[in-house]
Amino acid sequence: MPLKTPTRIYLIWRTTSSSPFRFPLSLFRFYMPFPSVIDIARTDLFTAEEELRQRFPDVVVTRLLRVRDLYNWCIANPDAKDRQFVEVAMDRYSISKPLAYSDLSVIKAMLPHLAQASRDYHRWRYNEMILETYQMAKKRKDTKTMERAASSYAKYNRIDLEDEQAVPYDLIVVQPFTATADPSVLGIKPIPNVQEKIQKMIAKYRAETIDIEDVEYEEADLEEDVLFNDENNEQEQGNIL
Repeated sequence: MPLKTPTRIYLIWRTTSSSPFRFPLSLFRFYMPFPSVIDIARTDLFTAEEELRQRFPDVVVTRLLRVRDLYNWCIANPDAKDRQFVEVAMDRYSISKPLAYSDLSVIKAMLPHLAQASRDYHRWRYNEMILETYQMAKKRKDTKTMERAASSYAKYNRIDLEDEQAVPYDLIVVQPFTATADPSVLGIKPIPNVQEKIQKMIAKYRAETIDIEDVEYEEADLEEDVLFNDENNEQEQGNIL
C-alpha cells in the first residue's frame, strides 16, 4: 500500500575489514511534515473530495471537509456568535469543544472581517434580507409588506432601467495633435510682418501716455502699534464710561 505522506529514505553504509562488500548499516525513513490545516484550507478548501484523498491522509481530509461545511455555515450566518458556532460544530460532528474552537480559528483566518467586506458582499446580503422578508410576508399573506419588499428590491437593483452599455475604450482612436503658430488652421488670415506691427503699436501707445510721470512717495506712518495697543484702548474705554 503506497504511503500518502511524502517520505525520504536514507541508507547508511559501512564496510568491514573481513569483507570487501558494503552493506546497509541502518535504514531511516523520515516523514516530511504536512502544511498546517490553515495553509491547506486556503488552497484546497473546495477541492474535490476524491482529489483530496489522493493527496492527504484521511484524518486531514475529514477535518478539511468539516471546516468546509462550517465555513459555508458562517457565510450563511454572518451574525452568529462564536458560542453558536461551537454549539453547531459539536452538535453536527460530535467533536469536543477545544476542537470546535480550533476549527473556528481556522475559519476566522480565512474569512474577512465584516467591517472590511466588499460592497458586493453587502449588496448580496441586502438582497438576501429583502427576499427573506418577502418570503416571511408571503407566508403570513401580508400583501402590503410583500409590495414594499418587492419595491425595495426593484429600486435597489434598478431593474426598471436598461443595462448600461460599456464604453469601447479599445476602439477609441487618439486624435493626432501638432503644435503650430499658423492661424490659418483656424480660418484666420495671417497678418504679414506681425512682429513689426506689434512693436509699432507698443511705441504708439507709449507716446500717447508720455505725460504720465513717476513721482517719489513716502509711506504714511500710521503708528499702528500705538493705535492698536490693547492697553491704550482699555484706558480710553474706561475714560468714556
